[in-house]
Amino acid sequence: MQKLVALYKRWKGQEPLLTEKLPGAGSNRAYYRLSDADGGTVIGVIGTSRDENHAFIYLAEHFNKRQLPVPQVLAVDDDELRYLQVDLGNLSLFEAIKGGRDAGGRYNQREKELLKKVVRELPNIQMRGARGLDWSNCYPQPVFDTESVLFDLNYFKYCFLKPTDLDFHELKLEANFRLLAKDLTSEPGESFLYRDFQARNVMLVEDEEGAQKPYFIDFQGGRKGPFYYDLASFLWQASAKYPNKLRRELIYEYYLSLRNYVEVPSKRHFVDQLSLFVLFRTLQVLGAYGFRGYFERKKHFIDSIPPAIQNLRELLGLTDSHISPFTTHLLQQYPYMMDMLRRLTELPQFAQIEEPALSRADGYKTTDKNVYQAHPMDGPATYSKYDNKGPLVVRVFSFSYRKGIPEDESGNGGGYVFDCRSTHNPGRYEPYKKLTGLDEPVIRFLEDDGEILTFLEQIYKLADHHVARYIQRGFTSLMFSFGCTGGQHRSVYCAQHLAEHIHRKYGVEVRICHREQEINQVLESKD
Repeated sequence: MQKLVALYKRWKGQEPLLTEKLPGAGSNRAYYRLSDADGGTVIGVIGTSRDENHAFIYLAEHFNKRQLPVPQVLAVDDDELRYLQVDLGNLSLFEAIKGGRDAGGRYNQREKELLKKVVRELPNIQMRGARGLDWSNCYPQPVFDTESVLFDLNYFKYCFLKPTDLDFHELKLEANFRLLAKDLTSEPGESFLYRDFQARNVMLVEDEEGAQKPYFIDFQGGRKGPFYYDLASFLWQASAKYPNKLRRELIYEYYLSLRNYVEVPSKRHFVDQLSLFVLFRTLQVLGAYGFRGYFERKKHFIDSIPPAIQNLRELLGLTDSHISPFTTHLLQQYPYMMDMLRRLTELPQFAQIEEPALSRADGYKTTDKNVYQAHPMDGPATYSKYDNKGPLVVRVFSFSYRKGIPEDESGNGGGYVFDCRSTHNPGRYEPYKKLTGLDEPVIRFLEDDGEILTFLEQIYKLADHHVARYIQRGFTSLMFSFGCTGGQHRSVYCAQHLAEHIHRKYGVEVRICHREQEINQVLESKD
């Protein structure tokens, strides 16, 4: 500390009036706010690694030359173990979006706009920051390569996975690790890989117009590498609890911003590559939490393990409310590793608490009747008089719009009504005029055309969510109706297929009424 004060005195010409130690984070570096008699402040940093400090000092000077939003280094000690930098204040992005985080991921518009502003700025430092950069100054290595990937994956294996006592085949896992490492480094990475890009490392400073401008700090671990890494690191930060919809919006904002700097890959390729880095970053974070938490016994990291495991569940598609768009791609690429990770999430010490998943094997019955955890911001709960009446009966109708929408005999309002008239109509062709959507020639016509399948695919998703929630709440009646011109072909096909889909998946009683054909059918409950 005395040497830091001496450095300040050489730079300022006088000793600091006040010295305040700032709260530490995950590293071994110590930060101090040094104040003068006029109220001016700077940040003093004491590091334990000369190479790490040198990396930050070099990168900060390089980024400032490129006019990037990073703190300026004001003075450096001869041994580079201490330096002074501009004070960017106390407001980090992490603190600025605390309200949304505390509300379980319900971010307001102001918080969302801050996140979008930061994500749009990221390609600026990644791409412009890489231009003219001497990578040999990076610490602990200049480039993201296979060796560094395997180091982090083994860090996860030894510091997190093995302490759980999960049984796994080490050679099979190692084979998948090597395949993942190869895939992660398959594309040339010509950008600056920040490596620790998270909300805590973004400071918000008011500009002359009163707007909050993001500044980036703690980039001393950066190196040459692929740009996907930082986006995955930021959006899948375990404690942030970003909802999937917000993640998708931020990914799109980043993708649009990236186009201003480089030629971007196709959206499909971008998402596939991003999925690899989300998986890798999740394992890397668990490795760090395991070491800092299990071995160093630091409470912050132990407390961070459950949300990180929840991130892993979502990535694997194991939660009902967060179906990952990455899951199928990853399962195909690394089957053994993905199965091992699934078993990891099922260990008793990682039992899910906050969002109990639905059990498909039990017909979407929940293991916890309190499906949605209360939050103080929600106020007292109220309940419907139809709750817990069960069992559910689903009624599915086909009809002709010429004769009106079917009436709802239950008094619940009629449910969903879907208009099939936008799809190709077999009734316009002579061979099908006297047939219905239950007959094989009409079914073949509709399915070969394919338009009706795309139409139904979206309806299945909507119906699945609705039926599952009605079962959870113990509601007794749900109605779906499909209309077309004559109520003979398209509506009959759709009604029959949705009814069979719901019965097959949920086992509830489904009553089918093809009104214009005077056909009624009951698919009995499997319970």
